Amino acid sequence: MANQTTTGPDTQGGVGSDRVIIVGGGLAGLAASMRVAEAGMKVDLFSMVPVKRSHSVCAQGGINACNKVARQQGYSEWQHFDETLYGGDFLNHQPPVYSMTHWAPDIIDLFDRMGVPFNRTKEGQRDLRMFGGSLFKRTHFAGATTGQQLIYALDEQVRRCEVEGSVTKHEFWEFLWPVLDDDGVCRGIVAQDMRSMEIRAFRGAAVVMATGGNGLIFGKSTNSVICTGGAAARCYKAGAWLGNAEFIQVHPTAIPGEDKCRLMSESARGEGGRVWVPRKQKDPRHPNEIPEGERWYFLEEKYPGYGNLVPRDIATRELFWKCQEGYGVHGGRMVYLDCTALPDATKDKLAGIFEIYEKFTGDNPRDVAMKIFPAVHYTMGGMYTTYTAEDDSKGMKHGALNNMMTNIPGLYAFGEVNYQYHGGTRLGANALLSCTFDGLFCGLSVANYAKEQISAGKSASDSLLQKYVDQENDKVTKLSENNGKFNPYHIHEKLGDELTDSCTVMREQKRMEQAYDVLCDLKEQYAQVKLSDTGMWTNQNLSFTRALGDMLAYGEAILLGAMQREESRGSHYRPDFPERNDERFLKTTIAKYDVLNDRPILEYEDVPQPLVEPRARTYGKVD
Repeated sequence: MANQTTTGPDTQGGVGSDRVIIVGGGLAGLAASMRVAEAGMKVDLFSMVPVKRSHSVCAQGGINACNKVARQQGYSEWQHFDETLYGGDFLNHQPPVYSMTHWAPDIIDLFDRMGVPFNRTKEGQRDLRMFGGSLFKRTHFAGATTGQQLIYALDEQVRRCEVEGSVTKHEFWEFLWPVLDDDGVCRGIVAQDMRSMEIRAFRGAAVVMATGGNGLIFGKSTNSVICTGGAAARCYKAGAWLGNAEFIQVHPTAIPGEDKCRLMSESARGEGGRVWVPRKQKDPRHPNEIPEGERWYFLEEKYPGYGNLVPRDIATRELFWKCQEGYGVHGGRMVYLDCTALPDATKDKLAGIFEIYEKFTGDNPRDVAMKIFPAVHYTMGGMYTTYTAEDDSKGMKHGALNNMMTNIPGLYAFGEVNYQYHGGTRLGANALLSCTFDGLFCGLSVANYAKEQISAGKSASDSLLQKYVDQENDKVTKLSENNGKFNPYHIHEKLGDELTDSCTVMREQKRMEQAYDVLCDLKEQYAQVKLSDTGMWTNQNLSFTRALGDMLAYGEAILLGAMQREESRGSHYRPDFPERNDERFLKTTIAKYDVLNDRPILEYEDVPQPLVEPRARTYGKVD
């Protein structure tokens, strides 16, 4: 496969050492682009898809923040901060979470001024809904399409920056590798045009990775199919560390599908939807024929304080266990999520997800209870990052150069790909907040760092750029000429099956060891993989197969981290170690890539607790 290897100025706008490169067009990438441009820097924004189709557009339920209405209930920014730590089982770093939750009201006000059509009360106030992990209404929303409305609003602001010449978009470009100089400082990236297949190197005074989660590693998930984790894995193989890679969130309510799983937002439960199963195992009746007294609202019985609003990891395990016990719908792996008794006005707020459900199942949730089951949804772990805390630990120092910088100088991680904010489990509606906050708050840090590098005259040489272009062209040549016997899609299917079975809801040591043996075999098969398409135009087979190697590397870090964390914490539940063990594991798992042996090396770092002492995470459970 032939490839162009130009390293000079980019014909779409020019890329030089005086610019900041942002990889990922979702909320974090757009917010960062806007903030860095406002700080006076030029930005080059790379995305595999049009930015308005980034996976942030799929977020449904809402965005958390304390406002004056929530405050009237007795809520506060401190309580939002505490809920986030409690939900994350205290693996979150407290200063970043403090800053995020205390900035949240201003972020909502900013979106409001941008024109986001938040739902309103009859009095004209921004409406709020309940969400898991809180006893207060503190989630702002725009129907059931909140992510779409937020990303459209930010995209409009970035388009204004485009017109002004401060932002250049590179859509349909795939990140391949960070450009590192002899001192290990990031000086740019190598990327590939997904249409022409041209590989180019781009200079940048700083690079921000805002590339989202890694759901495709698990085969089927609620993520878009571009969410492979490949960009993070490439940085990991280049020397960036991963933090808490083993913490993967499984959303309790999704529609299982042949191709992927479709999210049924937590907003359905937040607005009063109830989870139940028939009290009679394998009950063959239609849900509308099962009387109230023969329905088992098991979350409400076991967790009377929170009911259907327990956090996602708890709801997921309870749903999973009920199906294991034989109480699933018709004896299968589904439970009911019932919104039929909600008022019509409330159902109208959920119209977006109701339409999705009816489109893919044929049933209207207004009249028939939805059949749902847990699915891989979110990546709490990600690229390891640092920050500078205020002297009293109440937040991060605004503008500090290292805020959300990885262990590689000049390389930052924002949004879902950043491990900092969510600990062992993310609270629903904190994702849109953390992505936006990273871009707006830490974007200033990126701009400050980039300006220092420019003032010092630091930049990548042409020979350095060419070295990395040659490296990536060699990889493409090797893949395209590899005359192996293994189908990459079959390898991926097996990888997804193994990780889903061993490393999601229940994590049993023997099953994880079995999965690890299979993963090692899959790595050997990958070395003998064969492309079905070796063409020079829009070669998706090449892109997927290349990402498969990255998924195998990232999957190994997830699996080893899960095996070595001998406790149950957050989303990570082990029957052989059913309790949380703060003495051994109130720590961040750090995965470092061993190039020589092609495997992760795991180390552990204490998580400081300067503001809130860890406590048991029970949510009012009744045994």
